[in-house]
Amino acid sequence: MSDATTPNIADDSFHAIDEAQLFPTDRPTHKPRILLLYGSLRQRSFSRLMVEEAARILERLGCETRVFNPSGLPLVDDADADHPKVQELRDLVMWSEGMVWCSPERHGSMTGIMKTQIDWIPLAPIGGVRPTQGKTLAIMQVEGGSQSFNTVNQLRILGRWMRLITIPNQSSVAKAWDEFDDQDRMKPGPFYNRVVDVMEELAKFTLLTRTQAAYLVDRYSERVESREELSKRVNMPKAVAKD
Repeated sequence: MSDATTPNIADDSFHAIDEAQLFPTDRPTHKPRILLLYGSLRQRSFSRLMVEEAARILERLGCETRVFNPSGLPLVDDADADHPKVQELRDLVMWSEGMVWCSPERHGSMTGIMKTQIDWIPLAPIGGVRPTQGKTLAIMQVEGGSQSFNTVNQLRILGRWMRLITIPNQSSVAKAWDEFDDQDRMKPGPFYNRVVDVMEELAKFTLLTRTQAAYLVDRYSERVESREELSKRVNMPKAVAKD
């Protein structure tokens, strides 16, 4: 039905809120699937150690986790998308229902290794499904000096751009070299407690949103665009045959 108060809205693409889709009664029972990415290839990579610690916490919270090793991942445009490491990463993204991104801060920003992983995740659909749209995301960073939030701020921008449901909490660990013991386990303390907070929040948001993720990020503007593109194709004038 047309509404005179909003004449610029395309009525056939404008939908009332469907509470049945927001609050489904049929929900999956499998463990939340979380993919964890880190941003350094050093032998003792603190971003990797943080991710491994996060994975242990997530598993205790009832999640299934997988950690991607970026070693061997080519630069974007320096290899085809069928490169084995690219396919491994994309398959894991498709498998996941949520992600953790953890990068060191280098020169005031995330590392190239972290950005390369994100850049290999396409925005365009794979098999008709956008790889990241509607999945949850937690962001963390480590630094060698005093605490900074440059990298988590950048990761948050990327998460929004990738249409991920980026949770409010985040973790930034200063002087990371002093936060891990000789067995590469994170020491107890405020920084560790914050990591637990972030993983707990990620698990909750993933359980809360994974069933209705596609509906949550369904957009009026894209429904209008799809309708208009279809109309253009259907009404495209036929080519005039030449003698």
